[in-house]
Amino acid sequence: MPNPFVDDLMTWYDQTAAQLPWRMASPDPYRVWLSEIMLQQTQVQTVISYYTRFLDAYPSLEALATAPLDDVLKLWEGLGYYSRARNLHKTAGIVADEWGGQFPSTVDDLMTLPGIGRYTAGAIASIAFGQVAPVVDGNVIRVYARLTDYDQDVIQSASKDHLWQLAENWLPADRTGDYNQALMDLGRLVCRPRNPACDECPITAHCRAFAEGTQAERPVKKKKAPTPHYDVAAGIIRDDAGRLLIAQRPMDGLLGGLWEFPGGKQEPGETLPETLQRELREELAIEVEVGTLFVKVRHAFTHFKITLHAFECRYRSGPPQAIDAQDFAWVTQDQLRDYSFGKADRQVIDALEARDDMLL
Repeated sequence: MPNPFVDDLMTWYDQTAAQLPWRMASPDPYRVWLSEIMLQQTQVQTVISYYTRFLDAYPSLEALATAPLDDVLKLWEGLGYYSRARNLHKTAGIVADEWGGQFPSTVDDLMTLPGIGRYTAGAIASIAFGQVAPVVDGNVIRVYARLTDYDQDVIQSASKDHLWQLAENWLPADRTGDYNQALMDLGRLVCRPRNPACDECPITAHCRAFAEGTQAERPVKKKKAPTPHYDVAAGIIRDDAGRLLIAQRPMDGLLGGLWEFPGGKQEPGETLPETLQRELREELAIEVEVGTLFVKVRHAFTHFKITLHAFECRYRSGPPQAIDAQDFAWVTQDQLRDYSFGKADRQVIDALEARDDMLL
C-alpha cells in the first residue's frame, strides 16, 4: 500500500527534527539501544540528562557489561521502571559474550535479548542498521488512529494487530529509521494526546479524523479501572550504635535490586506497627520495638498507589537474615546515599537529612 503522506512528513522532519544526543549522522547501535530503553515509559526531556550521565560512566558496551549491577542501578536511580536497568546490564553481558560485542541487526535477533520487544527491536533495527522495520508505540498509535479515523479500542489485540499491519504497509523502503523517528516526533510534539496542534501538522491534508472533526476522540481507549491503593509500613531501624538497617529487594520483583527501609504492605485487620513487626520477621527474621511515625510518603506506581508510613524503630533481637530479601546492610546515615533506593525511600532519606539540618 503506497504511503500517501511520507513526502510531506519527511520534508517536515528534515526541517524541524529535534536535536537529541543519540541522533547522529552515523548512528551507533549501542547509543541507539541505550536511548530506546530509557525512552520506554519516560519522556524525552527527562531522559536526556540520564542518557548523558550514563554514557559518561559507560561509554561502550564493554564498560557497561563489566560494571557492577549495583552501580548501574545507582546511576539509574530516579528514572523508574528499574527492570529496564537490570535488563540493560544483562543484555550488555549477552551481547559481549554471545555476539562478539556487536549488536544483532535484525528484529528477530534483537527480540531475543532481555528488555527488547517488538517496538524497541524495530526502532534499533531501523535507526541503527537501516533495516526496513516498523515501529508502533503510543505516539505512532495516536498518529495512525487519527490519520485513519480508527474508531475501535486501540488497547484490544485485534486493534494492535491492525495498526502494526498498517505501519508495515506504509513503511517506506528508504530512510526507514528517519521515517520512524519523524512519526515519533510528530506524535510527541504535534499530534499530542490532548489539544493536538492540527494547524501545525504537516500531514493534516491526509488526516481523516481532522476532516471529520473527531481528532479529540481518537484514539479510542477503554476507561481504566480505579487505581488500587495500599498502605505500607517501613522501619527506620537503628541499633545501639545508631546504624540503620536497610534491605535489598529480590532481583525478580518490583524495584528488584534496589535498597529500602524494610517493611511491607498492611493486611486486613492489622495496625501499621503490627504490619511492620510481621514483615520484619518474614523478611529478615528480626524483632524490633516500633516507635513513633516519622514520615508519610505518597507514591504512584504504574498500576497502583501507596502511602509509605516510615516508623522509627529500635532493633531488639535476632541476627538479620536475608529470608525474603536479596541482602541487607547496617549503614550510617551518611552512607545511605551510596545505595540505590526507589523514589519513596529516597523521600524518607530526604526527611532524615532535613531533620538533621534543623537540629544543627
